[in-house]
Parts: sequence; structure tokens; C-alpha cells
Amino acid sequence: MIRERAYPVEPWHVREIRLDMDVLAQSESVFALSNGHVGLRGNLDEGEPHGLPGTYLNSFYELRPLPYAEAGFGFPESGQTIVNVTNGKLIRLLVDDEPLDVRYGELLSHERVLDMRAGTLHRELHWRSPAGREVKVRSTRLVSFTQRAAAAINYEVEAVDGPLRLIVQSELVANESLPAQSRDPRVAAVLESPLLAEEELTTDDGGLLIHRTKVSGLRVAAAMEHEVQGPEHATIESEGYEDWVRTTIGCVLKPGETLRVVKYLTYGWSSRRSLPALRDQVGAALAAARLDGWEGLCREQRAYLDEFWDAADVLVEGDPEVQQAVRFGLYHVLQAGARAERRPISAKGLTGPGYDGHAFWDTEMFVLPVLTYTQPNAVRDALHWRHATLEQARERARTLNLEAAAFPWRTIEGPESSGYWPAGTAAFHIAADIADALRRYVLVTGDTQLEREIGLELLVETARLWRSLGHHDRNGVFHIDGVTGPDEYTAVKNDNIYTNLMAQRNLLAAADAVNRYRDEALHLGVTDEEAASWRDAAADMHIPYDDDIGVHQQVEGFTRLQEWDFLHTPAEKYPLLLHYPYFDLYRKQVIKQADLVLAMHWRGDAFTPDEKTRNFLYYERRTVRDSSLSACTQAVLAAEVGHPELAHTYLREAALMDLHDLNENTRDGVHMASLAGAWIALVAGFGGLRDHDGTLSFSPRLSSRLSRLEFSLQWRGRRLRVDVRPHQTTYSLRHADPDDVVELRHHGEKIQVSRDQPVTVPVPPADPTGPMPEQPPGRSPLLRLPEAQS
Repeated sequence: MIRERAYPVEPWHVREIRLDMDVLAQSESVFALSNGHVGLRGNLDEGEPHGLPGTYLNSFYELRPLPYAEAGFGFPESGQTIVNVTNGKLIRLLVDDEPLDVRYGELLSHERVLDMRAGTLHRELHWRSPAGREVKVRSTRLVSFTQRAAAAINYEVEAVDGPLRLIVQSELVANESLPAQSRDPRVAAVLESPLLAEEELTTDDGGLLIHRTKVSGLRVAAAMEHEVQGPEHATIESEGYEDWVRTTIGCVLKPGETLRVVKYLTYGWSSRRSLPALRDQVGAALAAARLDGWEGLCREQRAYLDEFWDAADVLVEGDPEVQQAVRFGLYHVLQAGARAERRPISAKGLTGPGYDGHAFWDTEMFVLPVLTYTQPNAVRDALHWRHATLEQARERARTLNLEAAAFPWRTIEGPESSGYWPAGTAAFHIAADIADALRRYVLVTGDTQLEREIGLELLVETARLWRSLGHHDRNGVFHIDGVTGPDEYTAVKNDNIYTNLMAQRNLLAAADAVNRYRDEALHLGVTDEEAASWRDAAADMHIPYDDDIGVHQQVEGFTRLQEWDFLHTPAEKYPLLLHYPYFDLYRKQVIKQADLVLAMHWRGDAFTPDEKTRNFLYYERRTVRDSSLSACTQAVLAAEVGHPELAHTYLREAALMDLHDLNENTRDGVHMASLAGAWIALVAGFGGLRDHDGTLSFSPRLSSRLSRLEFSLQWRGRRLRVDVRPHQTTYSLRHADPDDVVELRHHGEKIQVSRDQPVTVPVPPADPTGPMPEQPPGRSPLLRLPEAQS
């Protein structure tokens, strides 16, 4: 795990005050830079030592075989894996022929800072070579939000003693050696050196490499150019081979003199464009980056982020760690989606190879809700990506003998890439998750054009799936059988309550959209009879409930299953999926992650307050949180049912998942859904945000340790600011016309907010909390509140 002292608590920075080799891979994920199109892991400039090298382009993948011990009809035959593309981060330094390597000589100081307002990763080090020569190095790296294909590095070397002969080697390198990612030799063979060289070009101050993947046939180009400032007699030359291009800069520095090198990087890829077209594309991107120059790129980056933070910032008073972490989470969520532009937002963004770079339902139910209220253009693009994969989803449905579209559980380009069928095939709730993301986006933005152009078709095809997948029994009750909900420890069961409730909303949303766009619906072949059947299915949907103990059932029959023996499950046996057979997990009352509790968040309108309280107490005792997706949802419901202190501990777990490496797997990339979950826990938990019926609703109430929570939301082009204090909340409106009015609810009471009339209302006292929820033995929240400082 990452030691807390490695990252001091600061509101706008993540600062590494020393280089810890034991957590190098984790820090590379934390310090990764991306814009949703290009992603650079936070590797050291000189490339070595490293935990896991990584340079990624959104949706640039290689096909690989999916291994099965015993295949079955409908199993996907191949998967997609994100590829580590050409590394342009490398800048090696030789000091009087001695390579700068922090493992040798003496590292006198080392600091890295992720600046979340500037959008840069800054590094400073002071190094003494084995021969006793000293240099100071300062580097600043950015991936541009405004120029989608561009990244840049400002690299400065100062001679402390001297004169020193310095050689800087700036490189593009393809087919880097990587740690093994799979034990299957077929997979390893595909992913080892996945790029085939097509063209290499060098210039005096840079070069270019073009490669393509062996199986998927995707083509990638990477280019670099340099600006050099230093002594008059500095030399610069370039050389290249099929997998690498190197620009070498040499000079002699006197004590106190500085060599400055600005490295411009551009990337492009395509499955269709020709080699000359791709070459020209990255060349044009280089010209644009150099036109702005380093200072111009930095100004554009800061201006972009100033606008983002004005619309998205969350202010937290009372827990400085959460304040830092929620901004860290928002920043990474922005990096994952800002310039994805009709490409997926994956579970790890572009920070590492975890989950093979796949996007899951996490995107729609954790990441997109945050972006909908903070950066809605990114959501528009994400929905376009899902729509672009519709034909593949239709083909998958046909394979499964279903109608309409069956969207994949995990994918990069659209085909199902999971070889584990209880999740990959049976997790049909992804269809309703996509529909809900669309519903929320249109509600928040008022973008009826997108709803008409692609939204209607997505709603129709997902509604048709539920009518095909579900059925009415002899008593007229509608059931959806043999599915897996969000909880992967309760797989292939009948009437998962999350799936049924989300499908119910999906069916009603589709029927309503058909009424709004009748001509377009007719073009899709929707009849009045079909739309009525959707309403019937929604009205007749089975919602499992145990009358004997007074709680809803996660799936039909869940409460009669055998209880898991938590008392005799040692801590080292978690996560359970790595130590127990799925057969044992599937038939007992043990829950990997919030499922019914998640339904009470997103479909809270389907439960009474008393039902939520009883359900939460019951399922809290059975949820082990073997998934990073769980803590934020448990925080939201703990806050709602009257346990704000428990909610705060779950908030901390979600928010600090990667900064503390709580699951010990941050090395593979940050947990995008958990980072988004920090925002959700604060805004939906302590802020009480809900949007069930098309109206913004808030029920704010803070934990005892929070003295203030302030956040912004985008709503129909305006910016609503919510300032929550222990005893009152103020709602104000910005970026609105004087006569604009937003109607919302505060603890159930309607209020109206205009630009010139903020509204301050009291926060009603909390109801008695009742019994304190209990977790399974040994599975209490991972991070308790720090002791109060005197």
C-alpha cells in the first residue's frame, strides 16, 4: 500500500516528497496524465526504473484469443486488449558519460507534483553521480486538453558544479518490454511486441514512427520535435530504426547554466486512414503545438481547467484528506472523458492496463452521472459511442436468441470481450444503465436533439430487449429470469431487483420517448401496441420481497439462502473470489458489492423510507465490498437512512482508494468509478441530490466532522451552487439570465432560485438513526476518521 506520508495533504496538489521504489507502479498510475484520447503513465523521464511503462490511445487495441477449458455456444471467441503504444516520454540524461539513474549515485532530493489546476506533472530532482558530479533536473509534463493529439515536456538541466558535459537523448520507442500480463501462452504471444513497423522518419530535431497491430490491423503514428535553449555550441542530431527514433542534444554547461529542451509529442491512430494520411495528421498536430509553444500550451491548459473547476469544484471543510481526494477524483474523471470524443471511458481511463482497457457498466452508473452534472459534452460523446456499437449489440442479441440489442459487459470497440459468461452474458442490466445515462443527460442538459437523433433508438432497442428477455407468468406478473445484477457473487438468478427496477424505468422512458417522437418511432417500426406492451411490462414488473422479515430480496429467494460463515472467514481470504469457488459464493448470502442498495440509490423512488432503512440494515451485514464500486453507494444510503458517520467512513474509502492503494492494485491504473464515487458520496450522500422524477431534489445533511460542503452542478446551461452548512443550505444560480428560475426541492419542500435571489433554507434536524448498521466481521470500512486535532 502507498504510505500516507508519501503524499502530503494539499487541497490542489498531489505531491510525492520522496521516491519510494516499493510503490513506483502505484505512483505511475496516480501521476498519469490524459485527455481521454492520449494517456501517459507517470513514468520517470529517463524510463528506468519503472513499475509498468505505459502510453495509451483510447480504443487502440489488439485482438487476442479468449481461452476456455470447455467452450460453449455463444461464448466470445476473441477479446480486445489495450496496447502500450509508442513511448514518447523518454528523455535520458548522461552526465559526463554517466547515465542519470536514481538507483545509482546519490539522489539528494526528489519531488513530483500533480497540479490539478495547471493540468501538469512537475518533477524536480537533485542528483550526484557515482563520479561525484551534481545536476538539478526540472521537468514539467502535460497532455493537452485543448489540442487532442498533443503532449509536451519541458525539460531543464542545471549544472551544480562543472563544467559538465551533458548528453540528452530524447526518444520514441515502440514495442517496449512489459511485465507479463497473462499466463496463457496464446495471449502472451499476441501481446508481446504487438506492433509491426511500417515507417520511420528522422529530421534534425525529431522524428516519426508508424506501426500497425498484427491482428486487429490498427495503424498508429507518433511524432516528436524539439526546441533547445542552452549554450551556443550545443549540438542536435537524430537517428532512427524501425522501433525507435532518437534525438541527441549535447552541450557543456558551466556551473549555474541551464539546458532547456521542450519536447512536443503528437499521436494519431486509425483503422481506415492510409499511412500518408496518418503521417500528415501527426505532422499537422506537431505544427499546431509548436505554433502555440510551451507557454501557450500551458496557458490553454490552465484556462480549460479554470472553466472546468468553476463548474465542477467541490469544497469540503472538516476533512482535508477528502478535500484533496475528491478533487483528485474529479481530475482523473475529467482526464478519462474530456476528449474521448465518441470513444469509451474505460474502468481505468488511460492510466494503466487494468481490465485490458475495457469499459464496463461502471461508466454509465458511476462516471457519467458525475460528468453529466460537471462536463456534459463528454457524456454526449460517450452516448454516441454506445450508439455506434448498436449493430454489434444487435448481433450479440441474435447469437443469444434474443431480440433488439444486447450490449457487452466489457468491451473496447463493441464486441463482448468477457470469457466469463455469468457476467459477460448474463449481466443484462447494462442495457438499462445505458438508458438511464441517456435519460439523465437529456434531463440535465435539455438536449432533445441528441435524444431524437440517437437517444430514441437506444431506448427502443433496450426496451425491446427487456420484452424479449422477460416474460409474464400465468398470474400476469412480469419476470426477468437468469440474469446477473451488479453483485457478481449472486449470479444467474431470477428477478434481480436492481435489474428489474432499472428495466422498469427503461421501459417507461422508451414509451414516453415514442410519444414525443412519433415519426421517428414509426421509422424504427414501433407500433402503439408495442409501446403499450412496454408499459404493461413495467407495471407488472416483479419486485421480490420477503414478507416474513420485511425486506426486499436482492434476487428472488435470496433471503432463504444459506448464510455465509463470516466468523470463520479469515481476513487473508478476502477478496473471496480469489479463495473460494464461485459455486460456493453463488448459493449463499454473501454480497461482493452494493446491488439492492445500489437500486435504492438510483431507483429510490421505488422504496419507502422505512423500507430503505430495513433493507440497508439487512444487506449491510452481508456485503463484503470485494469491489471498489461498493463503498460510495453504501455511503449514499448510509447518509440517507440516518447514519452520517458511517457514510463518512465509506466516503473516505471510496475517495482514498488510489491515493492509499487500499485494494493493492492501483499499479494497474486508478479506479475511475471509485474516484467518481467520491463525488457521488458527497453530492448524492451528504448533499442528498436525486433526479428521479425530472426535478432536482436535495436533502442535505452533514456528518459531525464536516462543517461545510459546497458544490456546483450544471443544469440546462446554468450553474447551480449548493452551499451546505450544519444548520442551513444556500442555493444560488450563476450563468443565467436575470429572469431565469430553477425550481427544486429541499427536503421535500419546493423552492425557486434565480440569479439575483439566492435562497437560504434551514436543514431540518435528523430523525433518530435507529440501530447502528453492522458489517460482516472484519469488513468494516477501511479508513476511519482521523482523530480530531486539538
